[in-house]
Amino acid sequence: MKVGVCGTGRMGSSIAQRLMAVGHDVAVWNRDTAKTRSLTDAGAKLFASPTELVEGCEAIVVMLLNDAATEAVYRGPKGILTGKLAGRLLIDMSTLRPDTMQSIGTAVTQQGGGFVECPVGGSTVPAREGKLFGLVGGARDDVGHAMPILEQLCRRIEHVGELGSGATMKLAINLPLLVYWQALGEALTICEPLKLAPDRLIDILSDTAGTPTAMKGRGAVIAKGLSGQPRGETAFGISAAKKDLATAVQFAASIHAALPVASSALACFEEAEAAGLGKADATTVSVRWPQRNAAKSN
Repeated sequence: MKVGVCGTGRMGSSIAQRLMAVGHDVAVWNRDTAKTRSLTDAGAKLFASPTELVEGCEAIVVMLLNDAATEAVYRGPKGILTGKLAGRLLIDMSTLRPDTMQSIGTAVTQQGGGFVECPVGGSTVPAREGKLFGLVGGARDDVGHAMPILEQLCRRIEHVGELGSGATMKLAINLPLLVYWQALGEALTICEPLKLAPDRLIDILSDTAGTPTAMKGRGAVIAKGLSGQPRGETAFGISAAKKDLATAVQFAASIHAALPVASSALACFEEAEAAGLGKADATTVSVRWPQRNAAKSN
């Protein structure tokens, strides 16, 4: 199948790699064409605009940074909505506000296209391996049309309702994990007087009821950071994590709900970003907090 990938940041590129690996004829578009180079070198076709990408493919996977980028790419000049959408399927995997997902999805279907939202749980490695967790919203017929592609990208797929439902579920899933990275940093801070080796400390904390599954993959990375060693590839950056927390807090406010713990964690992610760590892995907040405390104590 001719499949387009609109947005080739870390996740979009990893998804494109997976689609190529399972045999699709993949085309790509990104505002910064430098971020498409590894994919075009591997055989992907580059299109000059979202409009051309849509019209040159049967299905298009969209993975954009935030709501503002999404509005620009869908509604801007030569955007997705200016293309001939009839008979084409869009699968939007971005993490957005539910109302944004409803708005763009409705605009696509009004023009005769199919639209499914599928924000995903998982980072770049699961994306390349086809092991994401897909949180799907959309009409049943459109979801059925999208399933062959989703099954190649996801280890588990949950159709949780109409448009906006997947976005809501994704915000709910990300929130406790991101709060945990800050809480872990605070736990490490109060362990500082023990002077335990970082790998031993992380091993102890990981073998407890309060530890998320993500620690299986990221615990060793955090221990390296505490030891001052390079942490390797960023799986999910601080700026992206901050955006997801901010989106959750904003959405909660729109339905008259308070998120006091998430709001406090958001302030810590904002502080880390302001300190120049926006491109660092989100787990860096766990390392930064005890170091920040130690610096203030000196």
